[in-house]
Amino acid sequence: MIGKIDNMEPDFDKGGGLVPTVAQCAETGQILMLAYMSRESYEKTLATGQVHYWSRSRQELWHKGGGSGHVQIVKEIYLDCDLDAIVVKIDQAGGVACHTGKRSCFHYRHVGDGRYEVLEG
Repeated sequence: MIGKIDNMEPDFDKGGGLVPTVAQCAETGQILMLAYMSRESYEKTLATGQVHYWSRSRQELWHKGGGSGHVQIVKEIYLDCDLDAIVVKIDQAGGVACHTGKRSCFHYRHVGDGRYEVLEG
């Protein structure tokens, strides 16, 4: 049965104010990156329709692609059952999600058969 859920906000208290957030391509399902959202970045994402994160290294709000133009446009947002993880299905402007210039932060380093390899692309 599908019904209205009263609390649809991530539980920012569990993770010390941050919730792990997976950016997933809305069209292909490819996982593009993992980052963290604070309450402020989550609310900014909802308000603007573009993804905002919390930069743990810089300790500041981060508008993904704000400088490069590779913004992430929100298509759907999912919260897990414990409200302590987020999946944002996005359209990735410019096709680049990773700061290395690659489409995905995950799909070029592979671990398998007891060895590590760097894949092209």
